[in-house]
Amino acid sequence: MPADNVMFSRMYGDDSPIAAFATTPGNSALTLIRCSGKSAIEIFSPVFSPERIKDAPGSTVVHGWIIISANSEKIDEVLVSVFRAPKSYTGEDSLDICCHGGPSAGKAVMDVLKRAGFRDALPGEFTFRAFMNGKLDLTRCEAVMELVSARTETGRSHAMSRLGGSLETEIGEIKKLLVEALCGAEIYLDYSEDEIDAGEKVDRLPGQDIALTALERLKRLSASWQFERIYQEGITAVIAGRPNAGKSSLFNALLKEERSIVTEVPGTTRDWIEAWVSINGIPVRLIDTAGLRESADSVEKIGVERSRKILLEADIILYLIDGEIGITEEDKDFIAGADGAQACLLSVWNKADIAPAQMLSLADKKPVSVSAKTCEGIADLCAAVASAVQDNLPVRQEQGNCAVGTTRQKNLVDAACCALEEALSLAQKEEPLDMIAPLLREAVNALGEITGEVSTADILEEMFSRFCVGK
Repeated sequence: MPADNVMFSRMYGDDSPIAAFATTPGNSALTLIRCSGKSAIEIFSPVFSPERIKDAPGSTVVHGWIIISANSEKIDEVLVSVFRAPKSYTGEDSLDICCHGGPSAGKAVMDVLKRAGFRDALPGEFTFRAFMNGKLDLTRCEAVMELVSARTETGRSHAMSRLGGSLETEIGEIKKLLVEALCGAEIYLDYSEDEIDAGEKVDRLPGQDIALTALERLKRLSASWQFERIYQEGITAVIAGRPNAGKSSLFNALLKEERSIVTEVPGTTRDWIEAWVSINGIPVRLIDTAGLRESADSVEKIGVERSRKILLEADIILYLIDGEIGITEEDKDFIAGADGAQACLLSVWNKADIAPAQMLSLADKKPVSVSAKTCEGIADLCAAVASAVQDNLPVRQEQGNCAVGTTRQKNLVDAACCALEEALSLAQKEEPLDMIAPLLREAVNALGEITGEVSTADILEEMFSRFCVGK
């Protein structure tokens, strides 16, 4: 382990016994407290009855009581999962204590643990120890927090893929290709002193085909972030239209709950309201807005102005046309004015249950026909939103392909790409290998930093400090 990593581990927590809530204390059936560290089981034994937990084998569950060792006062009845090093999440002796829920029971157990010799874990310290003990690489560590913060099933699935090692494997394979190309260049340099001049130009980089294959795979990984970021950060979709077009009804239909007030009175919605919803696996910040019209009502006028401002934040605008009235000049003006805007506009023909969509085309696209009241066509609208998101990406991401999961990973992949492209450019210009080899080494080191083979204290501290306590 590099010296700076050793220093960081001591600063961040070394191997002393730590404890933290793994679930948020509150009104729940159960609370989970995680413990780990050197001699964690032995330190825990005096505050657990019966004391047989000291001899419990790893990967077993023991039933008993948390007690105050001084007077054997019972604090809570618990189940304790025992994990012995190295077969644990952290690679150390560890305990998962399942106690009763509620704010009081968990706090009382934590107080006992602290008196016994455990200290509060720092944010991400359990996962940090897993990394330092070789249980997880950095891509898997980051996938832990991706999994915790996933908003949709698709996001969860992608995070689980990286937690299972898909990205680590892909980075390892690309790095192997680059190391092979680098070795070819360095061997050539080692033997060239006796055979050619040190500065003699070569017409081809040894292993150039391998380097080109590596570059192609790196570019695919870099492009994947545009797609992956959508499933992590989500998009903003704003529902807009004239008053009484059915915006609030559509908002409720997509949410599958009565969140916005719906009446037949135009102008009921006076301000925008938002909620997160999953649309075909994409996290969407869905916003219902006030009807767009000129109004003498001062309150409604403010609501309309706020709605116009929130439209500037949209990635997608769902513009509703009142099918009962049909398309108006205001509708045409809004749709025409949206041409060339940053947001993607989808026109939606609402109230299709009483007024089937007309055979018309708006902005070269036929409106999606829906009934917010009966939910007819909602599935088609969701598919259209997902398709619009995919169409706006610079590169389509094929299902099942490996993808980067954080900005840090994306930046390091790009750094490796830049170094490799420069190396190949120099090789094409027949520049000396002693100029090319360092660039190949730079690309290899960037990939090593992604997985943690190459790391520094400040990088690790910045990364793990963003984790939640208990992870």
